[in-house]
Amino acid sequence: MAALVLFGGGGDLAMRMLLPSLYFLERDGLLPDGLKIIAAARSEETVPAYIARTREAVEARARADGGWDPASWDRLADRLDYLAVDATKAESLKTLKARLGDDEDLTSFLAVSPSLFGHIVDAMAEAGLAGPRSRIVIEKPVGRDLESFLEIDEAVRRAFTEDRVFRIDHYLGKETVQNLIALRFGNTIFEPLWNNLTIDHVQITIGETVGVGDRWPYYDEYGALRDMVQNHMLQLLCLVAMEPPSDLDPDSVRNEKVKVLRSLRPITPEDAETVTVRGQYIAGTVDGAPAVSYSEDRGQPSDTETFVAIRANIDNWRWAGVPFFMRTGKRLKEKRTEIVIQFKAVPHSIFGRDDTRGDVSDNRLVIELQPDEDISLTVMNKRPGLDLRMQLQPIRMSLSWGVDGKGEAAPRRRIAYERLLLDAMAGDSTLFVRRDEAEKAWEWVDDVSRAWAGAAVRLEPYAAGTWGPASARKLLTDTGRAWNKNDV
Repeated sequence: MAALVLFGGGGDLAMRMLLPSLYFLERDGLLPDGLKIIAAARSEETVPAYIARTREAVEARARADGGWDPASWDRLADRLDYLAVDATKAESLKTLKARLGDDEDLTSFLAVSPSLFGHIVDAMAEAGLAGPRSRIVIEKPVGRDLESFLEIDEAVRRAFTEDRVFRIDHYLGKETVQNLIALRFGNTIFEPLWNNLTIDHVQITIGETVGVGDRWPYYDEYGALRDMVQNHMLQLLCLVAMEPPSDLDPDSVRNEKVKVLRSLRPITPEDAETVTVRGQYIAGTVDGAPAVSYSEDRGQPSDTETFVAIRANIDNWRWAGVPFFMRTGKRLKEKRTEIVIQFKAVPHSIFGRDDTRGDVSDNRLVIELQPDEDISLTVMNKRPGLDLRMQLQPIRMSLSWGVDGKGEAAPRRRIAYERLLLDAMAGDSTLFVRRDEAEKAWEWVDDVSRAWAGAAVRLEPYAAGTWGPASARKLLTDTGRAWNKNDV
């Protein structure tokens, strides 16, 4: 019999993401037969009260997605249980162990503060919840630097073997991120072009319009570098840059991602000011509404960055000379997550680039993750007409479902956790982060942090509702390039 335990089962992550994901998996008939779901948290709450609260959260999300089905909810509710425990105490967890029985195929999801990870896994091991059939899923962030990551992970290693540890980055569960793998390695037309001979540069943008709000105690400790670059952005970079794996075996894929991280050129104090930008939002306007500064959100001044832009280089044969530009921040102009593959200009244009030849631009592949998911390729085409001169125009070719006359409606946009929960319970670690992968990511990010300290890189203010400090644009314009959509 299989079981899923959600530690922190009454918290924000569980209610917003995990339980709605389980509902949709139930609705689609994808949950294992006989699966029990036990939510564990500190709060004293009856099972009926917990299920009622869960229904409220799940129904709101399902109706927003047009997918509410009372019968599916009833089936999920039959699987749900709730137990009030102190997960850091083995004695308390023995109650959970008794409820599970001795022969459970157990998956435990730690949707709690990372500061509790070590204490919880030690208690799980003592209570008999870390057996050979047990798996553990760890939500990011794991640590705030390499040292703290290793400390937490060492506790995890004492209780679980590496093949039973699932370090989650929910970006890897997004359909379009997985489509990037299919696009690269399932088509012969892209792989020969996927190198420094034809690609000029790569852009990765994760922009948010929200501020830190009530999350400032967490965010002030981590900042944009540790909160976003160490995990989401480097994961996307790895998927773009990795060599073709021999197969889709989890270790085959993850081995190639580790090679990319090993090849990332370290950021040093000598070049920190020329290849990185640190920023913090001040008061401005977002979506037509006034927005306060980070200092006001926090309640006092802080040296924590809310914006980071980096020009990274990968020192290997495939990517030598190709810059990877990354930027992420809070209170930006729009919510947008995208990867841009900018191809080089044709070696010799017979069409020229003046106004008489039309709108000539270089090929560009854009992988959009938020707010909509899409993969599009911009190519040049002849402008219709009987002009004496051939004029060009860019045509955007979309690979989205339901675009360009496809008759069927697009499938529901799945919550990223649906894929990841299903894979974790099945023991498939392809879309999860391996220990050495996380180590190398932290090593590189720690180098950036030390470079900032060594060069005394200061925060640059940027108005809320813009695309960050002016120097972030300069990062590209100094090389004759520009951010996608010429963001200002």
